[in-house]
Amino acid sequence: MSVRRCRIDKKTQFRLAELFVAEVTARTAADLVVIHRNSAALFYHKLRELIAARMAEAEPELGVFECDESYFGGVRKGKCGRGAAGKVCVFGILKRGGKVYALPVEDASSKTLLTALKTKVLAHSLVYTDSLPSYNILDVSGFRHRRVNHSKTFVNKRGNHINGIENFWNQSKRVLRKYNGIPRKHFFLFLKECEFRFNYGTPKQQLATIKKWAKL
Repeated sequence: MSVRRCRIDKKTQFRLAELFVAEVTARTAADLVVIHRNSAALFYHKLRELIAARMAEAEPELGVFECDESYFGGVRKGKCGRGAAGKVCVFGILKRGGKVYALPVEDASSKTLLTALKTKVLAHSLVYTDSLPSYNILDVSGFRHRRVNHSKTFVNKRGNHINGIENFWNQSKRVLRKYNGIPRKHFFLFLKECEFRFNYGTPKQQLATIKKWAKL
């Protein structure tokens, strides 16, 4: 898979890919490479579609995982956090020593989270979560389950923590904040961009990966 039906010449595509990796917005990138801002926005969109397709290729694995849910966007009025009005619930799965996977979910119910977990985590894996009651279902679903009670501690000597996935949430919200609002229909693609940035290390590594995937 590559960037298809793109009328921008390869040299400009590569320059735009560099700016994308550097977290330069499409509007600013268009000004720097001297093309119409809609052309730059469309190319960025194609890159995010390519990234999302590649992220979807990951198969379920056996290992040690951290799982958590977080909330993005919405109007900050009234209740915040779990159940906040207008926000998108996102479920995150981080394999320790591996990669993160995140997807929007309808809610944080036991059934929803278990279904999402099984798309990337094989039975008998060790799964760390916080103390949300929805995760109790993991105890009877073929997983080894450890809870972290954040009202008491964030990490203990046994390695009970979910600091890795929480680091992903912090990084993702920093990346998305600069866009000053994202259309809900495109949120999934921007989330996959955050996933890509977290999984592929340095900007140099990210650019090499984008260049390979997009055949630039």
